[in-house]
Amino acid sequence: MDQKVKDIIDRALFGTPEIKPEERNLFLSTIVERVHIALTKKQVIHKGMYPEVIQLMKEKRNLHLFLNGKLSYSNYSNYIQEASKAGIRFTIVTPQKETPFGLVLADESTAIDSNDIFVKDDLYELDMNESINL
Repeated sequence: MDQKVKDIIDRALFGTPEIKPEERNLFLSTIVERVHIALTKKQVIHKGMYPEVIQLMKEKRNLHLFLNGKLSYSNYSNYIQEASKAGIRFTIVTPQKETPFGLVLADESTAIDSNDIFVKDDLYELDMNESINL
């Protein structure tokens, strides 16, 4: 059987193969090479907003905000309002597997390969330690 025909049949039966599914589960449906910044669930729940996220929303273009749908809307509504002001699209993702992340701000389509995508404070450490113990 021709490989092209086999690929078409496989896609019809099993759907389009997903690239890096574990990474997409972890980073709320995007891949790490597109991520500008990622906040843990505890960081998103924390009262107030992280200025690093707001600054990126104002400075960068072609962004997409991914939010963890397992959190309460009231925890991330302020980020949605800021994204709307900046003209940034957002998606509320209900992860299929457990993830420590509550917010991911990523480029829509381009790899940026940022070296430091985390705000490493006490809340970050708590979430990371809990996720390791799962």
